[in-house]
Amino acid sequence: MIVQTSNFYLNSSSTKIIFHFYCNNMNIEWRCKTFNDLSPLEMYKILQLRSEVFVVEQNCVFLDMDNKDEGSLHFAGYVNDDIAAYTRLVPPGYIYEEMSIGRVVTSPKYRSKGLGKELMQRSINECYLHFGKGPVKIGAQYYLLKFYTSLGFTVASDIYLEDGIEHVYMVLP
Repeated sequence: MIVQTSNFYLNSSSTKIIFHFYCNNMNIEWRCKTFNDLSPLEMYKILQLRSEVFVVEQNCVFLDMDNKDEGSLHFAGYVNDDIAAYTRLVPPGYIYEEMSIGRVVTSPKYRSKGLGKELMQRSINECYLHFGKGPVKIGAQYYLLKFYTSLGFTVASDIYLEDGIEHVYMVLP
């Protein structure tokens, strides 16, 4: 069961938006921060989760630190001190012409609780809030095509290989 509370506030510093959300009896604190607003511990936990899933779990050796984090926003759902879910929100013109959502990841210990869909819906809204209304482009792993289609994304390319994994570009108009 998903229950949303009205505890929404803008933190005193620039882009830190905090929203409390209750999902399956979990209190999730959503935070959106610039690279410079992240503490070293927060950045470490983000990179640790991305490595745990994208490198170890998916058995894919690639360089995650791609020099795109500095110009992006970092959106994460925290349960206590754990990052339960995370995305990197990229402004238009930085990677693609369109704004983009990337590095979409849910921690293995918080899966099967509805967080993936909640993460993406909130990430889309954060993009609109920070970058304005417009199309959102993603490079989706092909096996997640149905998931992203359910959120309104449409296929915008043929299948391509990225780090040995099938992907497809998708756009939310």
